[in-house]
Amino acid sequence: MKETFLTPLMKGNPITVLILGICSSLAVTVELKGALVMALSVTIVTGLSSLVCSLIRNTIPNRVRIIIQLVVVSLMVILVDQFLKAFEATYPIDKALSVYIGLIITNCIVMGRIEAYALGNKPIPSLIDGLASGMGYGAILIIVAFVRELLGSGTLFGLRVIPEAFYNAGYVNNGLVILPPFALILLGCIIWVHRSIDKDLQEK
Repeated sequence: MKETFLTPLMKGNPITVLILGICSSLAVTVELKGALVMALSVTIVTGLSSLVCSLIRNTIPNRVRIIIQLVVVSLMVILVDQFLKAFEATYPIDKALSVYIGLIITNCIVMGRIEAYALGNKPIPSLIDGLASGMGYGAILIIVAFVRELLGSGTLFGLRVIPEAFYNAGYVNNGLVILPPFALILLGCIIWVHRSIDKDLQEK
């Protein structure tokens, strides 16, 4: 059970190891708020979808399993999206993320964990695997968003953290940081650091 939880966080991280979910990690990491909401949304959807698909795995005909999986994932995404719309505090973030919440339906991390794990394992381990995969994905999103918002806007969660004295002394926010190409460069650096630390991930 411990290995089931830890593997997607490090040795099997969806982004840095499996190179999945790259598109959304470029699009929603300009601000920490959006990245955090996206991370939580994917974690919840992946965990619950894996749980449900594991519960019904023995009743799903193989020829229609992808359709069933999409129906389950779609239901979870709709529930998360409606939850975000229901509260005044999260509605602006849901609106800012726009189409990206809906695109969780086709997120390869969600479908990948169902196919690779949930359909062959019991419900509780499948839930843990799904949640851990979402958390591994979310951790990278938050790291990237932290750097981009801090260096690009001088804020964290929308609050100014770089002192005004720095700007008076000539400091300028780096506009390049908030552009998608920098997110890709930063992801490349994170992948490089991760693989440098974990020798098992290095290509022979």
